[in-house]
Amino acid sequence: MLAIQSLSKTYADGTQALAGIDLTVAAGEIVALIGGSGCGKTTLLRLVAGLDRASAGAVSLDGAAITAPHPGVGLVFQEPRLLPWLDVAGNVGFGLAGVPRPERRARVAHALERVGLAEHAARWPRELSGGQQQRVSIARAFVAAPRVLLLDEPFSALDAFTRKDLHGHLLALWAETRPTVLIVTHDVSEAVALADRAVVMRPKPGRLDETVLLASPRPRDPASPQSEAAARAILAALDRSLRPAAPRPAAAPAGNWW
Repeated sequence: MLAIQSLSKTYADGTQALAGIDLTVAAGEIVALIGGSGCGKTTLLRLVAGLDRASAGAVSLDGAAITAPHPGVGLVFQEPRLLPWLDVAGNVGFGLAGVPRPERRARVAHALERVGLAEHAARWPRELSGGQQQRVSIARAFVAAPRVLLLDEPFSALDAFTRKDLHGHLLALWAETRPTVLIVTHDVSEAVALADRAVVMRPKPGRLDETVLLASPRPRDPASPQSEAAARAILAALDRSLRPAAPRPAAAPAGNWW
């Protein structure tokens, strides 16, 4: 279980990026973080990944605190970040240096098969399309069998067709080992397609605002009444999150002024 407790982040210049984040993500659950620009989604992901230090609060995995990069936590960035001097198979297996070579080869081959790139194992990253490069990045994240997988808008630069295709590959890999997944997205349809719940964030400072449950079985038809209703619910929550918070009513006087 991934537990985020009273997590806050204030930068050296005084900017408060996050305030009082409380979120529990069950083993095997997929949670989408969605919100307007500047609400701290990526900052939250970096804190969970151990790439940054919180100003207050804590992140833990099965009760153990995460304060630095953790071997049980994988991360997929917006861009693939592949190593140009390694071929596709080398990139996928890069984090498996301590695994015996036959097992490493088998795991890499299986991951590439699952993302539809088995025939490209010996190609160089520069020879792949953007969508293929991101498939390699996803395969690299899953091949290490992480307990938690963090995805920071990994499909935002791709066209709608490629994005939908990668959603299918991601869910196929997830179904094998069922890691806990936390995905940052601006795309409502992506949240509906992938997540068990969408958590809407409010900006300045970033904090959790509303949660929309997504209970229909996957794969989900985006044109189904359930998906359309879920998308409307998320859009309405996003609209509310971007409105100024209503001021609290003034306290009534304790007694007559006279």
